Amino acid sequence: MHVSKLHAVRTAAVLAALFVILLVPVAAGWGPLVDADGDIAEALHRTAVTHHGWTEANKVLTDWVWDPWTMRAGLTLLAGWLLWRRMWLLAMWIAATAAAGTALQQGIKAAVGRERPHWTNPVDSAHYAAFPSGHALTATVAFGLLLWVMTLCGARAAWLRAATVLAVVSVAGVGFTRVYLGVHWPTDVLGGWLLGAALVYAAAATYPYPPDREDERAEE
Repeated sequence: MHVSKLHAVRTAAVLAALFVILLVPVAAGWGPLVDADGDIAEALHRTAVTHHGWTEANKVLTDWVWDPWTMRAGLTLLAGWLLWRRMWLLAMWIAATAAAGTALQQGIKAAVGRERPHWTNPVDSAHYAAFPSGHALTATVAFGLLLWVMTLCGARAAWLRAATVLAVVSVAGVGFTRVYLGVHWPTDVLGGWLLGAALVYAAAATYPYPPDREDERAEE
């Protein structure tokens, strides 16, 4: 995830704009969007009800592997590793971005107040409002920051490719589990992805030191 400051600024702005474009019809309850959400969610829910083994596997993935607390624990370890390397500023940047993601997520959820899907035969449950998906946002932020830090620290290409594959599978996978288990609408997940990616690019755009300066500070 090696990008110039200008590219990071532009990408963050585009992603934020796309999030707002999605937010407006979601908050307004725009009919065609509600219908599309409902059709996709209902089709996946029918599958979840009848495929118990696959449904249980998705519960494990969403509740333990890709759970927001698991992602935050991973970011805590990442920040701790950076502190161990005496890269104080980057560690604080990771912590601040993660905290901003949590605060934005909860604030927007409360402001929009979108209800989650309701089923007569639910296979899972969740709390708080629906939009945006906290699982999708937190996974996007966590893996996006990991890739950014790996790039800044000069990780080997093979490790970076492996982490990229893991990130894509995890971010896409957690989004699928939330809709499949009937606790989110598809646009909740899309909103979480957009806002999470915007936060990562905003972090890269506002980070005040290039990696060589940070490395020099770590060696002092």
